Amino acid sequence: MPRLFTALEIPRNAAMSLSLLRGGLPGARWIDVENYHITLRFIGDVDGRTADEIVNRLDRIDREEFQLSLTGIGSFGSKKPHSVWAGVSPAPEMTALQAEIERICQRVGLPPDPRKFTPHVTLARLKSSRLDDVVHYLSGRGNFYTAPFTVGRFVLMSSKESVGGGPYLTEEVFPLQESRSAWRDAGRHAESPLY
Repeated sequence: MPRLFTALEIPRNAAMSLSLLRGGLPGARWIDVENYHITLRFIGDVDGRTADEIVNRLDRIDREEFQLSLTGIGSFGSKKPHSVWAGVSPAPEMTALQAEIERICQRVGLPPDPRKFTPHVTLARLKSSRLDDVVHYLSGRGNFYTAPFTVGRFVLMSSKESVGGGPYLTEEVFPLQESRSAWRDAGRHAESPLY
């Protein structure tokens, strides 16, 4: 069974902005643009019955779409950095979605995720990058941000057992509800005169 995880996809415009951050860091193995994502919950290797149960429960999630933007960059591994990432703007809707997915995973018998949820998009894995090089790379790009985008769905993805970084395959798609405020705005605009 492939390794499973739930994630938010990165729209093309934001992914293109992220791709401009590639390069300029010795020892970095850059993630392919089509593999950018925000992991919500790593599930891991599970049997078919457990995978089906997770999909069945994820399919019942009833939440509204929300806005996100990517902002800032950083690294994991303070003394010996092992990855470079782009940050994600705080969004209570994303945190609530992630918490619901975590509860679902625990209800089907998976152990709690030991890591604190830190939303990010991994840009590169670092094998032999020097700390000074990473600090220099980050210092020149700290003001990175993207325009806000709408998150209209989350996905269940799989990865082959490898070093990490893809290729990833979308196994299932779970749409979020169109936000009620968008409906109200659309209704208001429909009733308002065009002049």
